[in-house]
Parts: sequence; structure tokens; C-alpha cells
Amino acid sequence: MMNWLGFWVLTCRETGRFLKVHVQTILSPAVTTLLYYAVFALAFGGESKTIGSTPFLTFLAPGLIMMAIAQNAFANTSSSLLIAKVQGNIVDLLMPPLSPLELTLGFTIGGVARGLAVGTVCLLCLAAFTDISGMHPAYIIYHAIMGSMMMALLGLVGGIWSSKFDHIAALQNFIIMPATFLSGTFYETSSLPPIWATICRMNPFFYMIDGFRYGFTGHQDGNLLIGVIVLAVCNLALSVGAYIMFATGYKLKS
Repeated sequence: MMNWLGFWVLTCRETGRFLKVHVQTILSPAVTTLLYYAVFALAFGGESKTIGSTPFLTFLAPGLIMMAIAQNAFANTSSSLLIAKVQGNIVDLLMPPLSPLELTLGFTIGGVARGLAVGTVCLLCLAAFTDISGMHPAYIIYHAIMGSMMMALLGLVGGIWSSKFDHIAALQNFIIMPATFLSGTFYETSSLPPIWATICRMNPFFYMIDGFRYGFTGHQDGNLLIGVIVLAVCNLALSVGAYIMFATGYKLKS
């Protein structure tokens, strides 16, 4: 049976962690997103540049929002697990009667909540500077939830695997950051040489951003159906991986 009380307490704990320091966890990423937007606006001459029929700044805004969602969803789960392991209070999570499923869901929901909170604030801030009214709300909601879920699960797996802060920093610097920046956040992948465009479309982050951007602008670089399937498969695989790690106590009980 599902331990609903324990699951609820864990979920509240994970959401409360970032809400207590909201200036650092929510407002700070929004300021960073605005700085990215300002730099690219100055560098490319504001609305004078277009991607197809879409003004560049309108094209850019959804990518920046999704990048903020992804990075913060990952940070919430990875930091929670790693800090608990380093400080030695991971036992407080393992001793209560919480199943691997409840642990996986509780941490993941916390990461998704932080990602969506940051994304909402970034959206409100950027809406003051460019027109990003939603054309396809279903795609916006799906990719925001599934994208933040994928990154929260990836952070969960990374947090369990990491033994020290250097490990999670390496994961962020050599995998998460390059995959995010090389996923079409700042450019149209169809403008790349064919080989690089193909490599870019093998990146799950590409589909996360492309579908989210399509929801706002109607502009798409890849196949939307493939993107929906890729995100679902990635989330399923990461969920199974996190579940197995909790069930076996991998790097948690030793």
C-alpha cells in the first residue's frame, strides 16, 4: 500500500527547501535569464533579426525559459540527495517506511515544482519585453512538465551516484550544460551543417526545447511527435533507474 502520509511529508520537504530560500532558488534564475535575454538583444540588434518569420527575441525567449526550468529542476533533486549523503542525514530518508516508489515520486515532484516555479517567474518577466503569448497551450504544458520531470529524475540519479560535490559539478559542467546550450536554445538547428543538425536531433534536450518553443511561437525545428515520444521514453527510463537505485540502496546504504 502507498504510504500517503510519508509521501506527502517528503514532497512538502522537497518543495519547502527551495521556497524558504526563494530569492536564491527562484528570483536569481529569473535575473540570470533576463541577463541572457539582454545580452542577445544587444548582440543581435533587437527585433531586426528573424528566424524564419519569427523575430529572434520571440524565438529566443521560450528557449531561455526552458533552460531555466531544466537547470533548476536538476539542481533541486541533485543537491537534496548529495547534501543528505555528505552531511550523513540520508538515514532520515531511509529509515522511515517509504518505498522506493514513494522516494522517487517525492523527490521528483519537488524538482518539478521548482522548475515550474522558476519557469513561471521567467515567463512573467520576459512577457514584459516580447510577445510570447501561447499559441498551443497543450504543447507548453506537456513539455514544461515532462522536461522538468526528466531533469529532476536525472538530478536524482546523479545525486545518488555522486559521492562528493565534485562529481555533481562534473555532471553539470560536462553533460548538462553542453547538452542544454547545444540543443537549439539560441539558434535554429536547420541552419547547421547536416551532420551537426543530425547530432543535435539526437539530443533529448533539443526536443524538450523545440516542443516548448512551438507552443509559444508555432515555430518547430524537429518532428513534434518524435519529441513527445522521446521525452516520455527518457522519463520512463530514468524513473526505472532511480527506482532501482533506491530499491538496491546503491551508494546510499554503504
